[in-house]
Amino acid sequence: MRTLESAYGFALNRVFLPWCRREGVATTEDLTHAPLHRFTMDLLDRQSERGKPLSKSSVHSYVRPVRQLLAWAESRGEAVGGRPQLPKQPRREREVLSRAEIDRLEDSARTERDKVIVRLFADCGLRLGELTGLSVDDIRRGGNRAYLRVRGKGDRERLVPMLPDLARRVERLSRNRPADTAGGRIFYSSRRLHGETYEPLTESGVAQMVGLLGKQAQLGKPVHPHLLRHSWITEMLRRGMNPIQLAAIAGASEKVIAEHYAHLSHDDAYDAMARALASGR
Repeated sequence: MRTLESAYGFALNRVFLPWCRREGVATTEDLTHAPLHRFTMDLLDRQSERGKPLSKSSVHSYVRPVRQLLAWAESRGEAVGGRPQLPKQPRREREVLSRAEIDRLEDSARTERDKVIVRLFADCGLRLGELTGLSVDDIRRGGNRAYLRVRGKGDRERLVPMLPDLARRVERLSRNRPADTAGGRIFYSSRRLHGETYEPLTESGVAQMVGLLGKQAQLGKPVHPHLLRHSWITEMLRRGMNPIQLAAIAGASEKVIAEHYAHLSHDDAYDAMARALASGR
């Protein structure tokens, strides 16, 4: 309870408890869904010191401690009538990189290894762990088409297409690996471990490298592997790719892919509809 008091003291002592006294709420059992809903609505109607309605983020900061308090009371065997609902907050628009920014990121890399890593994140949408886990045997050819066998979440395998130029670069990189490498991974560190063998790149090493490239490219925003994956998904949707196919290639659920539509503008939606209608004529 002390933690609740210290972390949520203002919300409970200055907002919620005075409201309970005004409403005649004496016990947690009195806090059924109806009064709790009224508490949330009263907050949404409340004005700040500047005379403006409280933001939904502020209402969240008042309602969340009440939920924690009632959960604590219930854990102690007290009867609790309900829980206040948190108001839905507007979806935040997440950052993406443009294709021009990705080009600048690649141009900032000094080695072909690092350039290829940027392209695999940006053009194939690989996750960090999927990239570092790639081995030479994961490069697959099907006629003139190239794929990467990727092990995703839950150790599920999928084939990720690579465009011809990127496929040739990955194959060349895998052929030119140092002879004294440990295992069959594609991406290795540039230094020998204890002067003996070149070790595979680690996830932290790749993440640091990508972040450093972002600073060198002066993109003005933090850059990390997942940002490149997110930018790839967004760009594919903008170009009208079928979300079901995109989900299969990305190794993600359709629900997760659908969330990326929040980053598309009205112009993107117009262009996608125009392309769809034009293709049917």
